[in-house]
Amino acid sequence: MRVGKLKKRKMGQMDYGIFYSVVLLLAVGVVMVYSASSYYAMFRNNDSMYFLKRQLIWAILGMAVMYIMMSIDYHKIKRYTFGIMIASIPLLLLVFLFPGVNGAQRWIQIGPLSFQPSELAKYVVVLFLAKSIELKGDGVKKFNTGIVPYLGVSGIYAALILAEKNLSIASVIMIVTFIILFSSGGRIKHLFGIVAPLMVAAATIFTLGEPYRRARMLNFINPWKDPAKNGYQLIQSFYALGAGGVTGLGLGQSRQKTLYMPEPHNDFIFAIIGEELGLIGCILIITIFMVFIWRGIKVAMTAKDTYGTLLAVGITSVIAVQSLINIAVVTGSMPVTGVPLPFISYGGTSLVINMAAMGILLNISRQTEGKIDT
Repeated sequence: MRVGKLKKRKMGQMDYGIFYSVVLLLAVGVVMVYSASSYYAMFRNNDSMYFLKRQLIWAILGMAVMYIMMSIDYHKIKRYTFGIMIASIPLLLLVFLFPGVNGAQRWIQIGPLSFQPSELAKYVVVLFLAKSIELKGDGVKKFNTGIVPYLGVSGIYAALILAEKNLSIASVIMIVTFIILFSSGGRIKHLFGIVAPLMVAAATIFTLGEPYRRARMLNFINPWKDPAKNGYQLIQSFYALGAGGVTGLGLGQSRQKTLYMPEPHNDFIFAIIGEELGLIGCILIITIFMVFIWRGIKVAMTAKDTYGTLLAVGITSVIAVQSLINIAVVTGSMPVTGVPLPFISYGGTSLVINMAAMGILLNISRQTEGKIDT
């Protein structure tokens, strides 16, 4: 291993493609959270800047955490991985001691603050897979001893999150696990012949097994069949995107945010972006995410070791999968599910933890085999 040499060598420059992509998305997020939430905040909290002030605090804290993690050698995380895994399980269970929100128990409430352990768990799984697969090496090509154990560990975390009524993040964990196993050399016949069909079957069972999820699935096919209840949010999203057209109504000019769209600053903020900034704004946001994914893959390909490669793949995949699901939901391309748009949707836990992960990814980019093309 060359870890010892890495510690003595001065780190190089970070990947500015990733850095600027994240900063741009974060800036857009702060602006759009204010624009999307101002009317709702004035009605509910008598303060149009209520959510803006909180998002600004989390954004500043997130930038600080990203800088700290970017300065710490990512190899040092290995020694804490097992401890983080153990600590995350009680946190996932602790949510059941707090009252649910909209039928789901996902948050630990401490006074005015809340923490969502599932946001941490998705990266805990990435840390575990990267460390363990590096040690296993080519053993990952064996199904019983190389694929099944990792699916089992990820499945435990996914099951705990599923019990919180959070199928979306549970799905993200399993999809990212699949991507990491594929990237680490898992056999195609195992992954696509056995694992993928089983994952699709499990997702179908869990979706149809709960009445509210089944209603969402059937409603996704024709939301106008139940426009006042299950189809309401998706229909409002369509109205927002349709009203925005190509160029948008203008920043701050959304009509759907005026209490038509439920909590427009959360999971459906992309619809408000489409209404105010139009198709052009949506394409720009998607382009920034694509640049981030491209640079993340580039960092994974040039990482110093297998551990860095798999960490980069996992972190990049979490953001890629979440952004894809969120945009697909908002545009009616898949059933409605609660996945925030990374760096843009309102939420402190998601933002700070994502920014910490970005710090790790940037640290990996500072320790590559050669200079990355810019």
